[in-house]
Amino acid sequence: MARSLGNLRDTLRILRHRFDRRPASYPKLPWLAWIAMVAALTAFGAFFLDDLAGRQVRDLPQIIETLANVFTVLGLGQWYLLPPLAWLLVANQIDWRGLSRERLAAAYNRTCLAFFILAAVGLPGLAANLVKLVVGRARPPLFAELGAFSFHPFRAGYMYVSFPSGHATTMGSLAAVLMLLFPRAKYALLALCACIASTRVFVGAHYPSDTIAGFGLGFGLALLVALVFARLGFLFRSGAAGLPVLRETLWAHRPGKAVYSRAPASGARNGTRSLS
Repeated sequence: MARSLGNLRDTLRILRHRFDRRPASYPKLPWLAWIAMVAALTAFGAFFLDDLAGRQVRDLPQIIETLANVFTVLGLGQWYLLPPLAWLLVANQIDWRGLSRERLAAAYNRTCLAFFILAAVGLPGLAANLVKLVVGRARPPLFAELGAFSFHPFRAGYMYVSFPSGHATTMGSLAAVLMLLFPRAKYALLALCACIASTRVFVGAHYPSDTIAGFGLGFGLALLVALVFARLGFLFRSGAAGLPVLRETLWAHRPGKAVYSRAPASGARNGTRSLS
């Protein structure tokens, strides 16, 4: 317990030091253009696709329905939240001061990565749940009774939380995370995550506009989290275009080769080697 509390205090001290030392300056990215694009695509889906989906989704070929049911489970947030949470619980019990530089670097990188994934996937998920409650849109199974545009703000229950899609939000945030971690495969990863998000329409759980809005929400908020990490010097640095760029030290570590980032060394100089 003492070690856990000590690690927590050290972590909070490091975060406070980073926030105080680094100015709150962020690149001027075209956020309004992004919001306008997501809003326009959502509106297009609402006016041209939602009614069609509500009428015909039950008449899809069996193979499409089967594949959609198989792959839609990949949109569950628990797949991406539980592993990093488990690592953070382990990291909180580590004797950071007793680690060699090599092991410190490896543990530090893994902890930063786990914290980033947890925040980049978890925070958009919380935002989506809040919007769901406020909007209260009826799900497609109620299409015959209520139509595609039936809203019941703050009405509890699974059947009235269609907008935005939580699965699509998770896949949008995961797309941003993977594209930042593996930029060379960004287009393939984006297409894959978008396809998984679209399965929510094919299984009859959401309208197209729900998935478009959710995907855009998740992607944008995950990118915001990465920008905060870049400002603090954790995991990312600011690239020439203003977008976060992964620090080379994350993948550089190999067993038997001491590769560590600046943050552990700085922490060691300050007498603090608990890095998370």
